[in-house]
Order: sequence, then C-alpha cells, then structure tokens
Amino acid sequence: MELKDAVCIVTGSASGIGAATALMLAARGARVLVNYSKSEEAARETVKACAAAGAQALLVKADVAQDADCRRLAQAALDKWGRIDALVNNAGATKFANHSDLDALSAEDFQRIYSVNVVGSYQMVRACAPAMKRGGRGAVVNVSSIAGKNGMGSSIAYAASKGALNTMTMSLARVLGPEIRVNAVCPGMVDTKWLREGYGSRYAAIEARYREGTPLGRPATPEDVAAVIVWLIEGADLITGDTVMVDSGMHLGLMPTRK
Repeated sequence: MELKDAVCIVTGSASGIGAATALMLAARGARVLVNYSKSEEAARETVKACAAAGAQALLVKADVAQDADCRRLAQAALDKWGRIDALVNNAGATKFANHSDLDALSAEDFQRIYSVNVVGSYQMVRACAPAMKRGGRGAVVNVSSIAGKNGMGSSIAYAASKGALNTMTMSLARVLGPEIRVNAVCPGMVDTKWLREGYGSRYAAIEARYREGTPLGRPATPEDVAAVIVWLIEGADLITGDTVMVDSGMHLGLMPTRK
C-alpha cells in the first residue's frame, strides 16, 4: 500500500507503541487520526509531532469499548478526508495481577479488559471495513502480545484477551479479503512508561531476565514494534491472517545461561 496521502486510524495513540506508529506513518506521508480516551495532553503532543513531520493529523477522543465511539471515530476520518485505508487497533487495557493469585481478578476485570482488547478491536474493524471495501483496499493491524501465545504477561485476563484477539485476527482475515488484509503483531517486553509503572519495583528484575533469556537479548522499543506495524500496512501485500512476533525470540523458550 502506498502510504502517501493514505488515511490511517491509530487507536490508543497518545503514547508508547501507538504514538510511535502514528509518527512513523506521518513521516511516510500518511494522514493520521490520533485517538485517546484519557491522556489528552500526551495525545496533543503526538498530533504536534505528526504535524512537524509534515502530515495532516486529526485528534479524536473516543473509548473503543463503546460501539458508538468506534463509529464516530471512523466517521471523523471520513468527514475529514473521505476515506479510510488503514486501521491500527492499539488501544489496550490490563490489570497487573500475579497469575498464581486467582482471587486477584474479578469478573468485572475480565469484562473491562475484553471490552477494550477484543470487543473494541472488533467494533473498530466493523466501523472501518465498509469504507475500506469501497476504496478497494485496506489493512488492519491488531496490536496483540506474546502473552496471547504463551499465557504469560501482566495478568491471566490480559493473556486470554490477546489469545482471543489472535484468533479473531484469523477469522476477520478470512471474511474481509480480498480487499482488506488483517494481521496482528505480538510484542514481547516493550520498554514503555506503561509497563514500568505497571510492574513497579519488579520491572528491573523482569527486564534482566528478559535480556538473559531471549536470543536477541533486549526489550523492544515502541519504535521497533511500530516499524513492523507500518511494514504490515505498507509492504506486506500478500500477508493476511498472520501473527508476527516482535519479541527478541522469546517465543523460542528460555535460552541457556550466557557466559
């Protein structure tokens, strides 16, 4: 897909992977809809950065867990630019909870996490797909997690939701082709403020284990993940229904101790 003048919606793009993706798309000439639900100041900084890169950017507050907000997001892009070419479902939710403590999660926790990570992604695809179909092309990238592959991560609810997102990616790829491709990226550990704050004092030890136990020996940056997302939109014309792991090889299992 040619990104110059393409219209791309990136949910949850106030910071982290979403912000890095929005800026990378903008640097390639795309017109970008920046979305946030809470962090308005950070989202405005993302819009400024996109504008500084020479791109048109639109800021829209919306909660993807609400179907009406998803439809409003899509309509905002159509009202501004008349088309939608790509959707990055990056908005996500979790609760940091020890997997061994089965009392750490309530039904409400599961419902909240699924409402954003799974239902929200589905609703965004549903809102954007008609415009992509009319345009004759479209690309969707769901930001999942290695947690959906190995049952690890910030909580059982989070891992389960990302596993569901991976399965949904395949289902949507089957029914939305040939015009629309649907893929997912599964990052491992990503060095973000969100993860550092979530793990708190445990972050340093978790990062050290990650560096020691993965073949490539380092966490990703938001830009590392964004580069794969942009490639799936721009340069992967025959790839659909795939889940691309961006995890320094974590999915291979624990490495022997390095000397």
